[in-house]
Amino acid sequence: MEPLELPLTTDRLRMRTYREDDAAAQLPIFSREDVSRFLLEDPWTAEVAETKVAERLHRTGLETESRALALVIETADGLDSLEGSRVIGDIAIWLADGSDEKAEIGWILDPAVGGHGFATEAAIAVLNVAFDHYGLHRVFAQMDSRNTASANLAQRIGMRQEAHLRKDWWSKGEWTDTLIFGMLASDRQTA
Repeated sequence: MEPLELPLTTDRLRMRTYREDDAAAQLPIFSREDVSRFLLEDPWTAEVAETKVAERLHRTGLETESRALALVIETADGLDSLEGSRVIGDIAIWLADGSDEKAEIGWILDPAVGGHGFATEAAIAVLNVAFDHYGLHRVFAQMDSRNTASANLAQRIGMRQEAHLRKDWWSKGEWTDTLIFGMLASDRQTA
């Protein structure tokens, strides 16, 4: 499998692999209670941000030992240079269940940039990479059922809701429901 050419770019976004200095840029997003509410982890502290970014540094492609791709999402008026770019989130895809043909996707964006289509743009770009570059058969997303923004995004990008698992996950002191959305490579050809 050929390494992926990075960064990924769209009309308004650049998605690049992590650098060590990304902890400071991601901390204001991941430390928010409203962002971490539906995640499996608590809001980040500065120390946690350093640790999480260090983990993501090695997630540079599905063909690598990590079997994962973690990308920083940036937006700017001029994406040709790093100058003036602003980190607005994170998107990742990783091979699941020991398979080379199916992967899970996840995204986290700063709520301050919500409603402008950035999440949709980033997710579609990563799905295109998943199916066109990596030749995956299936990509799925799992989320807390109360996370309506993520569920709406999954539907908007053409994923189908496949399951609603009731009270299946113990998270932050309570049983929570999980939604599972999926997309097959063949779904894109008929969409």
